[in-house]
Amino acid sequence: MALNHTRNTLGEKIRIESVNLLNRGLVNGIDVQRQAKQAHWNVHGPSFIALHLLFDEVYEAAIEWADLCAERLVALGGVADGRVQTVAKKTELAPYENEFKRGLDHVAALASALAAYGEIIRDLIDASAKAEDPTTSDLFTEISRGVDLYLWKVEAHLRGE
Repeated sequence: MALNHTRNTLGEKIRIESVNLLNRGLVNGIDVQRQAKQAHWNVHGPSFIALHLLFDEVYEAAIEWADLCAERLVALGGVADGRVQTVAKKTELAPYENEFKRGLDHVAALASALAAYGEIIRDLIDASAKAEDPTTSDLFTEISRGVDLYLWKVEAHLRGE
């Protein structure tokens, strides 16, 4: 992989590794966005408004997570690739089902997506630390906190079920 010129003083090997890790965070973050919006559009039932609004919050947070990844990797000389085709090919998340009948089915599906993304991000924290890029590791830690927060908020709707 050829990097764009930058005056960033991290070594090229570290930057290449971090760009690859950040692209992984970007692709999966975009998939979380799309799954949250799919849930937002299609939820119905007794908890409609609460879930509709919550799913939109998750969507907005996932936009930020993906943006953090994209901006960092471009700052390191990489090229962000959030094209639909790339996301569809490289996402590690399970496909979002579109035949749910209950709002809680959307809750469970989005909780699963958030949990999977959280696991990916924790792997990226470790990998970026091993690559000796503490700034990227810190970025992934910030994302991890947000993912855990929204996983808690979404899963709260499943308590007692």
